[in-house]
Amino acid sequence: MIGNIIEIKDNIVIIKLALDISKQPNLVNLYIVFDDGTKRNVVGQVVNVNKEIMQATIVGEIDYGQFTSGASCKPSFKSTVRMINMQELSAILGSQTEESGYTNFGTSSIYRGYKLNIPINEFFNANFSILGNTGSGKSSTVASILQKLFRSQNPPINSNIFFFDAFGEYTNAFSGLHSENNRINYKCYTTNPEKEEGSELLQIPIWLLDVDDLAILLDVDNASQLPIIEKTLEYVPILTGTSPNVIKRKNDIIARALQDILLSGAESTKIHDQVTAVLTKFNTESLNLMTPIVQPGYTRPLKQCIYVDKTGKMQEMELVVEFIRGYILENEIEIKEEEKNKYYSLKDLELALEFALINEGILSSEKVFDYANIISVRLHTLAEGENSIYFTYPKYVTVDEWVESLLVNYEGQKCQIVNFNINYVDDRLAKAITKIVSRKLFYKATNLKPRGSRAFHIIIEEAHRYVQRDNDVNLLGYNIFERISKEGRKYGVFLGLVTQRPSELSDTCISQCNNFVVLRILHPKDLNYIKEMIPNITNEIVLQLKDLKPGSCIAFGVAFRVPLAIKIDIPNPRPLSDNVNINDVWYNTYTNVNNVSTPTVNETYEAAVINKIIDINNNPTSENQNFVSNVDTTTEQV
Repeated sequence: MIGNIIEIKDNIVIIKLALDISKQPNLVNLYIVFDDGTKRNVVGQVVNVNKEIMQATIVGEIDYGQFTSGASCKPSFKSTVRMINMQELSAILGSQTEESGYTNFGTSSIYRGYKLNIPINEFFNANFSILGNTGSGKSSTVASILQKLFRSQNPPINSNIFFFDAFGEYTNAFSGLHSENNRINYKCYTTNPEKEEGSELLQIPIWLLDVDDLAILLDVDNASQLPIIEKTLEYVPILTGTSPNVIKRKNDIIARALQDILLSGAESTKIHDQVTAVLTKFNTESLNLMTPIVQPGYTRPLKQCIYVDKTGKMQEMELVVEFIRGYILENEIEIKEEEKNKYYSLKDLELALEFALINEGILSSEKVFDYANIISVRLHTLAEGENSIYFTYPKYVTVDEWVESLLVNYEGQKCQIVNFNINYVDDRLAKAITKIVSRKLFYKATNLKPRGSRAFHIIIEEAHRYVQRDNDVNLLGYNIFERISKEGRKYGVFLGLVTQRPSELSDTCISQCNNFVVLRILHPKDLNYIKEMIPNITNEIVLQLKDLKPGSCIAFGVAFRVPLAIKIDIPNPRPLSDNVNINDVWYNTYTNVNNVSTPTVNETYEAAVINKIIDINNNPTSENQNFVSNVDTTTEQV
């Protein structure tokens, strides 16, 4: 017997020790049982101890061999206080045998060597967070958990796990899984234009982007800009189409814009310039600057009819207006979907945006110009810049076809792990790509029949960069990650957030996580945030987070009967997340930025010896002969 209960205060039980604690091993964090002689015993965990008094927190109860967490009842003062036995420990920590439906996370940090097997459904059927300071082992924890999952006797061959890899770390950890099990496949998309070996360039078809996607991509910050994007998406399949009905509709659109310019009341020279600009960029075979205007006795091209004379007037204004009105349709032509050009480029989208801005009155209104021109500049920068390669695609595909293509490799095999290496683009574009791809995955899942028939896990490394409290809610009415965190469970879409700064994450997203794996956290703001935002976390757990060793964590949530101190096994191979080794960089052979190896002392000496020997062959003096006789000895010393 350990001792007798002398006080019960809230969830704390105070025990008067009946043994010499100095002769016992460290009891802190071990489980004890308050045995009252029945089959229902309260379980506590030791939190403090001195030579006379022990304090324990109630963690649950064991009723006929089944453990239930929570302090639903208190022990009686007559209870015998004893250490937990092996059978009772198994009821709390689970069986050490890895059964079907379970995956190993590592071993207990408290009960050394005790294998901790976690129920797969309870962990992966919910959003989860892996939190910890840099260097605490977050990437290795993620890699270790998934490596064990896919190396099990029954690997999840129908899983769909999407990584957003901020540093390009995970290929090293997962690319070898196929060689161990040919049913498991890994695929990597990269943002490196030169493409690493075994990777594909990430390319998102621009025509798959809807209003919300483009608002994210173009960093729209004003809701008044959204109708312009809507108009752009309405125009682009028409302005790039070729069917007769499409041409008529295109002429109608162009003519309405020209009519607005002609009747704007601006100076004739300005009208001339604007009409010329519009018809230079937007024209058809039947409506362009060279379209003939036929009048009794003569025929002139439109270009000639908008000529401004020396007095600054356009003499044929009425004629041109009447001619242009001939292209305006009284009743809008219905254009079938198959007639529209769905396969268009960034350049096509840019032209459509310019035309939408003209229809919005950007040529005549400074106010419209101020709020609308900025998105035109951003789209032009994207279309003309190096980042345009990420929004091209060699053939037309639908959203469903594109998402499915992500999950298939060159051999047509199903890929369970898909990694997006976003290391080679700036944070703004990386954030946009992460949101856009996540939206497409969520769209795919919401349209599956039957609902929830597939699962998509989206794991975001350095999540504090991308899953933030940003302006999306005010602009679009929602944030895609918050929507997934709240609604994704119904459709089989789950978030895995890996971050070193939980206080910078969206409050909604982290509050919707049901499982947490927390490694060492030191920053007071993050510790306080974890305490406030994460449900069912105790002060004792928060205090432990500051003292964890790298690779050790506290795991808690719906997948864990009680908060567990876990020593995560080192993954093999490890992700490329190690810190720079200063000894290697400063003191050992190191390849410099020009890819030229810096010679060591031995290499420098050997080069000098070789050069000297060459000199001896050319000039065999007595001094040189003495040098040769000493070479072997000196080299051996070096």
